[in-house]
Amino acid sequence: FPSHDTKTNKTKTWTGAQRGTLTTDNDGSFDQSVSNKFKCTPTGSVALTFTNHTAGQGGTVIFINGSNYTVTAAATTYIAAADLTKLSATGNYLIGYEDDGTNAYCTVSAALTSARA
Repeated sequence: FPSHDTKTNKTKTWTGAQRGTLTTDNDGSFDQSVSNKFKCTPTGSVALTFTNHTAGQGGTVIFINGSNYTVTAAATTYIAAADLTKLSATGNYLIGYEDDGTNAYCTVSAALTSARA
């Protein structure tokens, strides 16, 4: 039998693609036990919330606000007030997050547009 070293305390070299599953979740609440890559297109106001906090987990949320829906944050979601204002405007955004096991700490891109001419 070939030896397969799957210990997590060893340095690894990946020879194949490693990717998270993109999970659509339009209610603004993101379950970290499901994925670390989300897409959210809300149909009304939402509270940006992360559940099943996992220390050391980071990820992204593709956030598409189609109609100036108000975005607030749960008590365990740390985000700049200016970023909540930004997310509440119609546009496409990328939210990055890092979790400490209790709270999710978020940053938000500027509104993103296609580079097509």
